[in-house]
Amino acid sequence: MIQNKKIIVVLPAYQAEKTLETTYREIPMDIVDEVVIVDDNSADKTVEIARQIGIRHIIQHPENKGYGGNQKSCYNKALELGADIVIMLHPDYQYTPRLIPSMIHIISNDIYPVVMGSRILGRGARIGGMPIYKYYANRILTLIQNLLLRQKLSEYHTGYRAFSAEVLRAVDYNNNSDDFVFDNQMLSQIFMAGFEIGEITCPTKYFDEASSINFRRSVKYGMGVLKTSLIHYLHRKGIIRAKLYQQPGFKK
Repeated sequence: MIQNKKIIVVLPAYQAEKTLETTYREIPMDIVDEVVIVDDNSADKTVEIARQIGIRHIIQHPENKGYGGNQKSCYNKALELGADIVIMLHPDYQYTPRLIPSMIHIISNDIYPVVMGSRILGRGARIGGMPIYKYYANRILTLIQNLLLRQKLSEYHTGYRAFSAEVLRAVDYNNNSDDFVFDNQMLSQIFMAGFEIGEITCPTKYFDEASSINFRRSVKYGMGVLKTSLIHYLHRKGIIRAKLYQQPGFKK
């Protein structure tokens, strides 16, 4: 615990048997209080390895709920355990756990209530092996999102994120998609609620065991991102009333 704040790392896992232990061993347990892993009905030994390495809080989905559905279970469990700060880290070792102390420091000192590890700040994405089509799609989508959301993030598509519990309680993420667009719906909700988001430079690794979506799923994701951004813009302008934002707890 740091500054009387309970720190919980959540691991949304799917087929992570080859990388889970490596990821877990680098989590700074001197400042992290609990680790939660949610296994999204993997067919490998992810859960068995989680038990072997000593993870106390293990949730198994009886059926695959999708990336967004997995995160919902992660955040719900972290809040149930009394988290003050929640770090969402992929157990596929694509992102380094060594940035966790920096992310915690930013939130615990009330600099930003949300922190994202950006692969685009610096040269981490291409050096780490991000496919060229994904890199340029990321840049184009981010440009459009910044224009529609009136923000200046370097990217919206990283899977490395940290939140204060206040933010998680203020947005109704449980009503979001269970698919990959969940991430962008949640960021849209956070901005609409009046919270700011900070970023830190994050190296990344692309290798066979790292999770990644194929081209077809990427196109579907991109279309969902554009739809979410347009809904955000129209709602902010008062042209429509989107259910995404009509939830208790939002700041006026």
